[in-house]
Amino acid sequence: MIIVVTGAAGFIGANIVKELNARGHFDIIAVDNLTNGNKARNLADLDILDYIDKEDFIQSIVAGEYDNQVDYIFHQGACSATVEADGRYIMKNNYEYSCLLLEYAQKNEVPMIYASSAATYGASSKFVEDRENEIPLNVYGYSKLLFDQTVRRYFEGGLKAPVVGLKYFNVYGHREFHKGRMASVVLHNFRQYQEFGGVKLFEGCQGYGNGEQSRDFISIEDVVNVNMHFFTNHIQNPHEVSGIFNCGTGQARSFNDLAMATINACRKAEGKPAIDLATAVTQGILEYIPFPGDLAGKYQCFTQADNTRLINDGLYKTPFLTLEQGVENYVNQLLA
Repeated sequence: MIIVVTGAAGFIGANIVKELNARGHFDIIAVDNLTNGNKARNLADLDILDYIDKEDFIQSIVAGEYDNQVDYIFHQGACSATVEADGRYIMKNNYEYSCLLLEYAQKNEVPMIYASSAATYGASSKFVEDRENEIPLNVYGYSKLLFDQTVRRYFEGGLKAPVVGLKYFNVYGHREFHKGRMASVVLHNFRQYQEFGGVKLFEGCQGYGNGEQSRDFISIEDVVNVNMHFFTNHIQNPHEVSGIFNCGTGQARSFNDLAMATINACRKAEGKPAIDLATAVTQGILEYIPFPGDLAGKYQCFTQADNTRLINDGLYKTPFLTLEQGVENYVNQLLA
């Protein structure tokens, strides 16, 4: 069975390859752009059939070299920088690339799971997978929305193979070291605590108090589990489940909660007792810094996945990790 994973050296893609290996799948074509050579570290402990550069892969797809050669596609490759200002680059990398893969998958009847994003909701206050709720605040969110709309047209016209889009909410976990500013707040807070003994959060904005902006934070373990759920379903029941589904826990938690989970996981590893938010602030372990000007008008202060369709239509029944469980797992991995 030949499986293509795009973005295979990236955060989510590498974790998917790791899980595929654990399930006995090694005939994997890893597709990525290693201009940032540090990402190769994410491939070092993985077993794959072949690696191919993204541009070479696109040319091969267009030339028909992979026709009838692939059994499954995990399309995780994208520019995930929500602050990226080059709209032409974002649209070429996220939208045009995805359209080519979708056309290939349907022509060759290959099941496909792709990465959408909660950024498609943008300024919305309702997080249900319908067009009227999607108001992206940046070109990254727009590129993901436009591809979702393309997929929806395929749904209406009839599919030759199943397609699942997963709107990832705020994912954190192992193998995101290369993401720089776009890494999870958990990783930033962990590094701050290790270096300075304390962490920093943004001050309040748009009516939210300091650190009270809230997101649906989901662990990479849960994201991989959702991907594997649909992968297993498609292998066992071809042409069954398709759709665009939220991939979040369904529970919004504040950045204060996230910071305290990180601080207390670190303290636990040090043999120190847990502390509460008030104590952390009083002792200077948690500090609030001015809200960045370049994020004004582009920042989601609240997200919370509605998982009704994931559960009812996607048939996903596995409980998600709590924020405290997921963060402690991640902190222990980082310390190791």
